[in-house]
Amino acid sequence: MGRSELVVPSFLPRIFHSSPLSSKPSEVKKEPKTKAIFKSAGLTPAKFFALRESPAVAGEMATAACTPPMKPTSNGVFQGENPLDYALPLAILQICLVVVLTRVLAFLLRPLRQPRVIAEVIGGILLGPSALGRSKAFLNAVFPKHSLTVLDTLANIGLLFFLFLVGLELDINSLRRTGKRALAIAIAGISLPFVVGIGTSVVLRNTIAKDVREAPFLVFMGVALSITALPVLARILAELKLLTTDIGRMVMSAAAVNDVAAWILLALAIALSGSGSPLVSLWVLLSGGGFVFFAALFLRPMLAWMARHSPEGEPVKEVYICATLSTVLAAGFVTDTIGIHALFGAFVVGIVVPKEGPFARVLIEKVEDLISGLFLPLYFVSSGLKTNVTTISGGISCALLALVIFNACLGKIGGTIIASLTMKVPFREAVTLGFLMNTKGLVELIVLNVGKDRKVLNDETFAIMVHDLHHNADRDGNIQASAASCPLQAPQDRARRHGQRAARPGLLPR
Repeated sequence: MGRSELVVPSFLPRIFHSSPLSSKPSEVKKEPKTKAIFKSAGLTPAKFFALRESPAVAGEMATAACTPPMKPTSNGVFQGENPLDYALPLAILQICLVVVLTRVLAFLLRPLRQPRVIAEVIGGILLGPSALGRSKAFLNAVFPKHSLTVLDTLANIGLLFFLFLVGLELDINSLRRTGKRALAIAIAGISLPFVVGIGTSVVLRNTIAKDVREAPFLVFMGVALSITALPVLARILAELKLLTTDIGRMVMSAAAVNDVAAWILLALAIALSGSGSPLVSLWVLLSGGGFVFFAALFLRPMLAWMARHSPEGEPVKEVYICATLSTVLAAGFVTDTIGIHALFGAFVVGIVVPKEGPFARVLIEKVEDLISGLFLPLYFVSSGLKTNVTTISGGISCALLALVIFNACLGKIGGTIIASLTMKVPFREAVTLGFLMNTKGLVELIVLNVGKDRKVLNDETFAIMVHDLHHNADRDGNIQASAASCPLQAPQDRARRHGQRAARPGLLPR
């Protein structure tokens, strides 16, 4: 086995140095737990011992086993210690570097009317193996492998609370009042691109992703191509002052329905991506449904009680804020234990929080700036460190990238236009709706990262999909803005003449 082909699972060094396995394969029978680990990894004891005899494998495993965990703090350079060898100073440096780089890029891209998500995606890719990370000295000094667990943990905590805020901004009662037009646009806006995404995934699987499991790969690709980034869409409508127009309300309602459906499909994809039997996936889905039922039956009344005891004009009690944020973390733990994802639990808690009164508004004020300004950029860098654009090389990869971009636009824009015309929406407004519903952003990146972490997407597929995200989000500040402003200028002018002012959305401006 060549060195370049070597992949050593993280648990093998521990097994390698365990006493029962130090002698012979037959000893495994005395350790049922270790035998179960072998089975889940697709290894037999005989295969493991054969691998262990390889010098390359043994050396890699010995190195992994002997690498000590990072200590939190150093004694300082005057004591002869390098702060970058310790977890806390290294994490501080990483956060500062990420925030400064993404803010500078956002400033440079502002004249081009690009959303901040673009600056953060580009910043993550620049720090990853595609650019600065090509320097092993830089990568090993600033983003060494043994520090990525801390970075990923911080990034996912930030993402957990971001999804809580997204759920907090979704009013289920308003979805019940969604008109027939918005509902039809939402259904078409997710069904057609989902089907197109499945068709695209068949092509990808037959070319560059032959080793992935079929069912979860199809669902992940369908979700990634059919999702609408609701926070980014809200920002675009706010900048164009279209939130109070009929078409602004229609597209926001359709995107909200689309968002909820996409998260349900993502939960299905995560359940299917498990390594167990179909029965295990069924249990995961049923348990997820049980969690939603529990949240609606027990968490919602508890949060409603807190909201009732937070009247307008009085400060919200700190104990209510702490209890709610702790509930978010607990819900994330429960859904992660179920096998869906911690993000799903946080999103559900955000949905069941009452939207009336100051309670929800204060929660947003307490959490939003810290999460969107400090923690979320870490998630983009964490994604950028996984993205290697050099894997997209050759005619086949470039053709697949073009296919993904074309199909993503075709399914979303085409499906929305067809549904709009069917509901008697004028053609120009139908085109506007199509472009707006094709808004991409952080939510798609979350789907892609979950797929990569679950080994559903390989490196090349992940890089292609991140490029598709970049292409679509890059268009948000240009094509969508011009498409939206032209046909809707007249209603906007009428609103101005009547003294109406478009309000800023409650959704996060990403």
